[in-house]
Amino acid sequence: MINGPSRRALLAGTLASLAVPSAASAADPDGLPSRPNIVVILADDLGWGEIGVQGQRLIRTPNLDRMAAEGVRFEAAYSGAPLCAPSRCALLTGLHAGHGTVRENPEGGPQHALTDADVTFAEVLQLSGYRTACIGKWGFGPELAGQVSHPNMRGFDEFFGYIGHRHAHQYFPKYLWHNGAKVQLDGTSYAPHLFREQAVEFIRQGGEDPFLLYFASTLPHSPSVIAGDAGPYEDMPWSGPNRRHAAQVARLDTDVAALLRALRQAGVAERTLVLFTSDNGPHREKGVTPALFNSNGPFRGDKREVYEGGIRVPMIAWSPRLRPRVVKQPVASWDLLPTLADLAEVPAPANLDGLSFRGLLTGAGAPKHEHLVWNRPRKAQAIRRGRWKAVRFAPNIGGAGPEGRTELYDLAADPGEQRDLAAARPNLTDELMTALDASIGPDPRIPYGLKTEIVGNEVVVTLHNGSSVSWNEVKLGLDGPRRVRAHTVARVDPGMSIAVGFPLPAGSRSRVVALADFESGGRSHLFRKVHRRSAFPADVVTP
Repeated sequence: MINGPSRRALLAGTLASLAVPSAASAADPDGLPSRPNIVVILADDLGWGEIGVQGQRLIRTPNLDRMAAEGVRFEAAYSGAPLCAPSRCALLTGLHAGHGTVRENPEGGPQHALTDADVTFAEVLQLSGYRTACIGKWGFGPELAGQVSHPNMRGFDEFFGYIGHRHAHQYFPKYLWHNGAKVQLDGTSYAPHLFREQAVEFIRQGGEDPFLLYFASTLPHSPSVIAGDAGPYEDMPWSGPNRRHAAQVARLDTDVAALLRALRQAGVAERTLVLFTSDNGPHREKGVTPALFNSNGPFRGDKREVYEGGIRVPMIAWSPRLRPRVVKQPVASWDLLPTLADLAEVPAPANLDGLSFRGLLTGAGAPKHEHLVWNRPRKAQAIRRGRWKAVRFAPNIGGAGPEGRTELYDLAADPGEQRDLAAARPNLTDELMTALDASIGPDPRIPYGLKTEIVGNEVVVTLHNGSSVSWNEVKLGLDGPRRVRAHTVARVDPGMSIAVGFPLPAGSRSRVVALADFESGGRSHLFRKVHRRSAFPADVVTP
């Protein structure tokens, strides 16, 4: 059983001095709950056409279809990349693969990692008081506890699952990670079953604070491994891998149903938003043939390709407060961070590639991207602007010659990308390539959030305003068993930081809690940052 930290304990002695955001209970004018619980469900290699509501006829997905019928379905939703690691980086950090830290899969090299400069949507929500958990596949290394790329260091109070990319290929693993410790298994437990159990338990834990659950399933990634037989697909006239793939998709559908059922049973469904999507298009690995299932729908290509089939993915938003609708405006996975920050009423980090699509959930409308960008270094790139999409292959990649190749498609008239118009529209093609090149470069973000460091007998608390708005009446302090020691600054502008040293509280041998209270955009905010370590210096004496 996973046990999360008590937010009540974190706030002991502080409520009288600092404003605390209210729990997710009241409704905003747009109908969404204020600071809702959020569940992000990420499928692994699920194609756009592998759910019934988007045309699937061989595999039954009644629960996802019902979720779509009751919620908001995004017809033009895109993943961050056509393969795992860069796609997950984009989803978590709000940066596309032209700016993000992780821009490619390991491909035989070392496991790619996030850095201390990365800010995930979990860190943003955790700072503002959300109880957070990542269950399933993390996908970034190294496979060690206590390193900056570990989920616990990137905003998740609780983690249960696979750290590394390759380990997640084992459906009956010999071990999984719970926070910083390996949980030894006997190799007979089906990992998706363990993940569902832990996710349901996390939902049931309850508490006064809103929660964020990032449920990163490994289904239906290859190998096509299931527990038991393929159920209703066991006698289908298909290959074994295809029968088991269908069973994997069906199992994913029942996992979604289990989480929605847990929300209802816990009495929190009314104040919860669930977002379902996939990390890229369908795979064709280890005997699976996506053409059998029409897994990419009407689109060309699949996993690893920057054609629509590799990057167009299912996306469904569900809440009892939402009115059913279909959204045609393009959105991308790097829109999640600003959207979740918007829902949690937290100032979002500046210089993101993503835009909040909160308004699309309610029909109020939302800003549109000038263009969307996908980048596979030294392989292929793509850019979409309105109806136009350009694809560029590196030399000798994807059938391109030694000079490479550029293609242009009109997605409104040709969603299957069958008619290359690059030769007929050279000026437009060049214009899109210029915009693509300008969109690829270093990480544009500035430091954001609340940091702590133990220096001698002091706790140094640093607040970075990495947002685009000023933070006013900023009060920094520590939560302690007796009182809050506060330091006030009238204003911290975007890009600015303040740092204050506080005496290390007596008895703080395992953790201290830093606090930052401020006003921005007419709202009061309280950031909380827990600094944990196995043992503070034994000779610390606090006056």
